[in-house]
Amino acid sequence: MHSAIRSPLKSQNMRRIALLLLGLAFALMSSTLWAHGVNENDKAFIEGASGVNIIPYMYLGAKHMVTGYDHLLFLAGVIFFLYRLKDVGAYVTLFAIGHSTTLLLGVLLDIRANPFIIDAIIGLSVVYKAIDNLDGFKTWFGVSPNPKAAVLIFGFFHGFGLATKIQELTLAKDGLIPNLISFNIGVEMGQFMALTIILLLMNIWRLSDSFRRSAIVANAGLMTAGFVLIGFQLAGYFTQGA
Repeated sequence: MHSAIRSPLKSQNMRRIALLLLGLAFALMSSTLWAHGVNENDKAFIEGASGVNIIPYMYLGAKHMVTGYDHLLFLAGVIFFLYRLKDVGAYVTLFAIGHSTTLLLGVLLDIRANPFIIDAIIGLSVVYKAIDNLDGFKTWFGVSPNPKAAVLIFGFFHGFGLATKIQELTLAKDGLIPNLISFNIGVEMGQFMALTIILLLMNIWRLSDSFRRSAIVANAGLMTAGFVLIGFQLAGYFTQGA
């Protein structure tokens, strides 16, 4: 009798904790929404620095990822239904390979594209993952895209998005490659820290009885966020970047 009472109470407490932590996470995310990119202080440092600056660039890379709400939303969608660390590691590795490749090559080879369009595609990646989590592709079209291939491909666009931010600045040629590699390492460190927090919150949430029921609403919210990102970037393209 007591255990039967404790079980629902435990689930309710777990759910409350998870919702509180998720609320705090979204509050922090909303406070950095407009900070995504390179702020004036970081811009001044990057444009004024010369030579190899490993630690500062690692810090800037980690900071960019932690405040990169679009990257974090995509990662949250990717791991939403992944329960084994082996699977999480496989998908995150593919994502890291994708964004590391285009980040480095985009800057070093000076491959340019309109940043609003790239960021709109990044928003599309969030929409894709939410639909995939809801089995929308199988329901509507009878077939689902290969999830690992999709994460890798969208990883290329996420990395290109990072490259466009750097290309807006004037980087010194002296120490460019070590600094870029340091920035990329920082991005991976930031991704690891953010992913650890996301996994912690997800695992707490999964302990509640309402996870399966709430999963539909959560992914619908994720999809909505992706569409908002797409709309915001397309508005910027037509008003500023066309």
